[in-house]
Amino acid sequence: MPRVLPVVAAVLALGAGLAGCGGSSDGRPSTQAAGEGGYPVKLVNCGRNLALAQAPQRVVVMNTGSVAEVSTMLELGVQRYIVANAQDFGVSDVPGRAAAIAALPKGGVTLNALQDIPRAAMLQLKPDLVLSNTDAGFAPGLGFATRDDLAAIGANTYTPPHQCPAPGDAGAVVTPTMEDSYTMLRDLGLVFAASERAEAHIAESKRRIAAVQAKIKGRTPKNVLIAMPGYTKASTGDFAYVAAHGVWNDVLAKAGGVNPFDDPAGAATVVPQRAVLAKAKVDAVIFMNYRNPNPAKTVQGIFLAYPGWEASKRKRYVALADSLYLGPSNHVAVERIARLLHPEAF
Repeated sequence: MPRVLPVVAAVLALGAGLAGCGGSSDGRPSTQAAGEGGYPVKLVNCGRNLALAQAPQRVVVMNTGSVAEVSTMLELGVQRYIVANAQDFGVSDVPGRAAAIAALPKGGVTLNALQDIPRAAMLQLKPDLVLSNTDAGFAPGLGFATRDDLAAIGANTYTPPHQCPAPGDAGAVVTPTMEDSYTMLRDLGLVFAASERAEAHIAESKRRIAAVQAKIKGRTPKNVLIAMPGYTKASTGDFAYVAAHGVWNDVLAKAGGVNPFDDPAGAATVVPQRAVLAKAKVDAVIFMNYRNPNPAKTVQGIFLAYPGWEASKRKRYVALADSLYLGPSNHVAVERIARLLHPEAF
């Protein structure tokens, strides 16, 4: 059965809505950059200066419950610089991507209980750039090398700007949008001298989303429940988590949907009560697929447990993996969800 990645649980325990030092979501300045014409490149990320005379040659990608960073590197065609990758959902909404991720070097590392790279192993890899989806990837309390540890051996660190903890702003919540996916594409495009490819991908992504929105214009948004990994009793429809505050709400909005479980307090996920779920208006279900051999069977258990939902009556669902999270493929989710919610428009 699907489960929550151990590192995801750890990140949620620390607070999944980490405050942002940048990113487009909350109006703060984005990551500062210079040298777009080539090297040297200078970036300011999470308050630290990155100065690059050439493309990083030994990149390590932390797990942190994400495939956004490794997928972005693959999209930019710069995966040859990776010496160890811990990100892998085992499935992707982009043909060939899961196999491409599985083929990347793992650096001979024995992962820890969080399915991530512990401090000693990280330092032995001698990276010159470490990517982590959240600041938790550099948390000493979780057994990871800190940014200072890595700086001491000459390694730069990068976290998506909206996830950077801002001094004096620890309680703030930044909800990522697709623009944050584009920000990471631009940042890493700059770092690896692949800005032209990054901009071409962003332009194509926006074109495909605009085409969808033109088709569904004027249609009433549908209520969509996003079922997260971690079912303890999938056969009875009991939920461990449903998605609340996250980039998926921006994706849903562009696909003609709305998340009725969005949490104004900013929690990334919520544990819903059965009575609340039973009364909820749910027109469709998105099943977030993490290594589930039979999503259709799992979703069928949900539908049997909540027969009053319109989604259950119409068997309306789609299984998605990486395209609903931060990363380079949000347009894929927009297209697939829009077709599910508004098939008459296509």
